[in-house]
Amino acid sequence: MRKLILISTLALLAGCGTPQERCIAGATRDLRIVDRLIGETDRNLERGYALEDVVRTRTRWVMCRPPKAATKDKEAEPARMCMRDSSYTVTRPKAINLAEEREKLAELEKKRAELLRSAAREVAGCKIAHPE
Repeated sequence: MRKLILISTLALLAGCGTPQERCIAGATRDLRIVDRLIGETDRNLERGYALEDVVRTRTRWVMCRPPKAATKDKEAEPARMCMRDSSYTVTRPKAINLAEEREKLAELEKKRAELLRSAAREVAGCKIAHPE
């Protein structure tokens, strides 16, 4: 049992990456976020509108209790249904100001350049601190 726990723990830790990889991932986190935002803004400008996710709720019939078979002491019980709310997401178009989107894109690209410089320094530090 202990061997199984030890092996599964080691397998889990092996999937987390080396100390250098974790350090580099931390150093480039903000850069990846800004890159994602730049891509999203680019796509909004190409389309001419944004897409937003809206969470909606609907009430559905669900099985609250499964059917129970008859025993010698009790009769069979049918399944019981009840109403439950469930959430779902809908993507819908949203109007945007194209001039503001272009301005936002320019600001994000400036910020990306700053982050790229600082991330390069931090990645170099990670490679020195955690050589492979």
